[in-house]
Amino acid sequence: MNDKQISTYAILLAGGTGTRLWPVSRELYPKQLVNFIGEDSLVQSTVKRLTPTLDAEKIRIVCGDEHFHEITRHIREIGVNGKGTVLCEPCGRNTAPAILLAALTILEEKQEEDAVLCVFPADHVIRDVGEFQKKLKSAIKLADMGHIVTFGIKPNYPETGYGYIEGSKELSEGAFTVKRFVEKPDRETAEKYLRAGNFFWNSGMFAFKAYVILEEFKAFHPELLSKMEKILSKPASGDRQKSSPVTKEDYEQLENISIDYAIMEKTEKGAILPSDFGWSDIGSWKSLYDFLPKDENNNVIDGDVISKDTENCFIMGRERLIATNCISNMVVVETPDSVFVSDIDNSRDVKSVVEELKQRGREEYHSHKTVHHPWGTLTLLEAKDDFQISRIIIDPGSVFEIEADGATVKHLTVIRGVANIGSQNTLSRGEATIISGKGAVKIENLRYEPLYMMQIRMSE
Repeated sequence: MNDKQISTYAILLAGGTGTRLWPVSRELYPKQLVNFIGEDSLVQSTVKRLTPTLDAEKIRIVCGDEHFHEITRHIREIGVNGKGTVLCEPCGRNTAPAILLAALTILEEKQEEDAVLCVFPADHVIRDVGEFQKKLKSAIKLADMGHIVTFGIKPNYPETGYGYIEGSKELSEGAFTVKRFVEKPDRETAEKYLRAGNFFWNSGMFAFKAYVILEEFKAFHPELLSKMEKILSKPASGDRQKSSPVTKEDYEQLENISIDYAIMEKTEKGAILPSDFGWSDIGSWKSLYDFLPKDENNNVIDGDVISKDTENCFIMGRERLIATNCISNMVVVETPDSVFVSDIDNSRDVKSVVEELKQRGREEYHSHKTVHHPWGTLTLLEAKDDFQISRIIIDPGSVFEIEADGATVKHLTVIRGVANIGSQNTLSRGEATIISGKGAVKIENLRYEPLYMMQIRMSE
C-alpha cells in the first residue's frame, strides 16, 4: 500500500517539565519551549521534521493548561494553525491518559478508526532527519498491518539511563516482535545488551492504528478507557473550549500510568523498529553536551563566553558574560536569575536542586524573571521590599489587564509604541500614567508592532 493512502495523524506529547535542564527549563517554561539548538524551540523542531511526511493539519499536541498559549504561539510561528491542534490536560497523568485523550479526540473529530496514530515526545532531538523520515514511513506501514510499533534506538554505548527493549522474531520493514521491556540496567548488564545486538533503547515513540490501540486499552485498562470516554462525552464549558477539553476534577480521577506499563508490556501486537538516526531525549546537560558539536577544545559554548584553558565543558550564557579559567569536565549554565555549576557527569543531579528550591518556596524552580502570558511578556527587573520594576511587552492587537488592588500604586511609562488605556486615554513614547485605587484597567496595543512599557509598583 502506498504511504499516501494511509491516513496518518501525529500526537506530540509536550507535558514534561524537564527539571534536569534547570535553570533554563522550568515548570512554567519547560524544555520543549526552549531553543537549545538553533533558532527553533524543541516543539517547533519536532513539528518541522514531521511535516515533510505528515500533513501539518493532522498534528495534535497534548500539553498542560499552563503551556497552552505558549505552545500555540510557537506552532503558529512556523505556519501551523493552532486552532484545534493543541489539546490540554488540566493536570499531568503520564503518557497513557495523554495518548488516550488525543486518540479519542481525533476519532471523535474525524471518525477514522483505520487512521494510523504516531506518537512522539515534543522535546527530543534527531540529527539525521532524512533517515528519521524513512523510518517513519516504515513505522506507518507496520502500523497499518495491525502492529503497535515502537521505535527502538540502536545503542552505540552501554547507557544506564534508558530503558531497553529486546527484539525477537523478524518482521517486515526490518522490524522485530517485542520479547520484553527492561528497566534501566546497571553498567554490566548494559554492556551485555550491547554485545547481544537485539536490545534497543526505548525512545518513547510509537505508531499504531486508532482502533488497535483502543482495543488494547479495552483489554488491559478498560476502566481508564471508560472514564476517559465518559469525561469527554460531557458538554464543554466556555473555559474548557478555550483550552482543556476536560476538567481537573475529572482528570485527577484517571490512573497515573505510562503507555509502556499500560499497553506495551502487555500487548502481543508489539513490534520494534530498529532505528539509528541520531536520537537523544535531551534528558540532562550531559546528554545535550554529547549531542552537540564540539570546538577544538571539546567544549560546547553558547552565549557571551570567554574561556581560557577550558576543555570538555558545556557553557551556556543567556544574558551575562561568562569567563572561565583552568576548568575541565564542567557544566556552567547562566540565566538572568540563576547560575548552575556542576561536574558534567553528575549534572543530571540538578533535579535534587530543583526539589530543594521547591521546599524553600523559591520562585526560581517554577518561573523565570520573564513570564509569558497570552498578551505578551512581563519581566521582573528589580524587586525590593517597597517597590518592583518590571518591563511589559504587549503583543500587537493584545490587551493587558491590570487589577488595581488599592494597596499599591503603579507608574506606567511607554518606552516604544502607543498604549490605549481605557476608552479615551492614549499614551505615546515617553508619556506616563498612574494607576491606583481598585478595579481593572485595560491597556490595549492597537498597532502592528509590540508595545514596550516600564512599570514601577510601589506600596500606597
